[in-house]
Amino acid sequence: MIPFAKVAAPDVDFAGLAPLIAVFGGALIVLMLGLLRSRAARETGVPALSVLSLVIAIGLSIWQWGERTDLVAGALRLDELTLSLTIIFCVAGIASILLSWRHVAPREAAHGEYYALLLTSIAGMIVLVAAQNLVSVFLGLELLSIPLYVLCATEMRRASSLESGLKYLVIGSVGSATLLYGLAFLYGATGATDFKDIAEALGSGGDLVSDPLLLAGIALSIVGLGFKASVAPFHQWTPDVYEGAPTPITAFMAVATKAAAFGIVLRLFDVALIDAAVDWGPPLAALAAFTIVVGNVGALGQSSLKRLLAYSSVAQAGYMLAGVVVASRLGLQATLFYIAVYLVMNLAAFAVIVARERETPLGDDIASLDGLGATRPALAWPMTIAMLALAGFPATAGFIGKFYLIDAAVDGDYAWLGIVIVVGSMISLAYYLKVVAAIWMRPAAESTDLAVLTPGPEPLLAGGSDEATGLRAQGEVVAVAVFFGVLTVVLGVVPSPLFDVVRDAGAALGLL
Repeated sequence: MIPFAKVAAPDVDFAGLAPLIAVFGGALIVLMLGLLRSRAARETGVPALSVLSLVIAIGLSIWQWGERTDLVAGALRLDELTLSLTIIFCVAGIASILLSWRHVAPREAAHGEYYALLLTSIAGMIVLVAAQNLVSVFLGLELLSIPLYVLCATEMRRASSLESGLKYLVIGSVGSATLLYGLAFLYGATGATDFKDIAEALGSGGDLVSDPLLLAGIALSIVGLGFKASVAPFHQWTPDVYEGAPTPITAFMAVATKAAAFGIVLRLFDVALIDAAVDWGPPLAALAAFTIVVGNVGALGQSSLKRLLAYSSVAQAGYMLAGVVVASRLGLQATLFYIAVYLVMNLAAFAVIVARERETPLGDDIASLDGLGATRPALAWPMTIAMLALAGFPATAGFIGKFYLIDAAVDGDYAWLGIVIVVGSMISLAYYLKVVAAIWMRPAAESTDLAVLTPGPEPLLAGGSDEATGLRAQGEVVAVAVFFGVLTVVLGVVPSPLFDVVRDAGAALGLL
């Protein structure tokens, strides 16, 4: 009789995996709690527990700050880049949960399933940005994408929401398949799946850097991740999906999904493929410039706020690409800084859109903001600050972020790309200031005029009976708008704490 060989149990770093476990565990508990018949448990307990799990994940990420170690047999990496992006995902998730409270989407999709899918998507984002293996990259990408396909279609009685989910599913699947081909080519060219081994293969000399198989893999990987990050010309799905999806999910996708995509772009290109930067740098720079132009020009004629912000997000992706192109620590720090400030600027704007969709029958049309400065200053100021920050006005976080990216571009011998960022910001004034003008320079629509308009995509309030009830009940939405509006100004005036965070992340990645 042949004795069984003793198999050593793998070491599991539960402390390093703690933030991920908190999010996954929260998703499971929320799903079970959503099965209870109690309305209070489903409508209040489920979102509260979802927020709690994300707060715990943020606390555990802070606890692990400074730890740099491999997890799960080297498939994942725990470092400041992973932890800072984890905090960004959790903050975006908390804001989205608050915006979703009393929204029609959780009622139609069932509260437990809705919030469990949101938490699962966040867990996928954490896996993606921590990945340092080609297999774990694809696993994380699918884990974050599949729940979002469903969440986009959670307003099942609205055709545009179902259309949004279907479009995102089809286009997202194409992007995932393209990325998978690219990763397979990278493996075929280097014979390795771990980022460190790929980097060693490329840095060992020879003509591998110019191998057509490697170059094809890099190109396909850029295309696949470009779909997820809304990089032109792979952005076609973005305006339609953003417009059709429930607005809290649009807000989450706009900030968290983009942050996750750029997180893995930084780790893949600035670690595994750093020695091939001479090959992928110039094409990626051209793609960044094209994305900036397409996004800003596309936003000029939009009357829908969600479509306007969708095209704006395309332009912002071009700005972020500038930090990736330079392949330096300064570039990584600038990109991560801009990801963080992009989150606060956009969440302020989307919170205002959610509030106006509930208060008026105009939906997300710019006309819903007419006269907002006189009637709702608590919403007018956050939206104004968000628009000015996205345009890059001084004393806002957006100005510091763009200045940081331009500095990185010039330092990396891409001064022309810095000029494109400046030109793109000038073009963006045409549509950002159009929103500001609607808030402060147009009279508010009369109630009799609003009465004859077609109702917007969302009801005033789930269970609400009149406008006064709706206004009182959306205090959490106004709080989100005000909080992130104030934070946009604070980070523009006192950016030092965020500078320290991104400096740690740059050092963790080991770039010169």
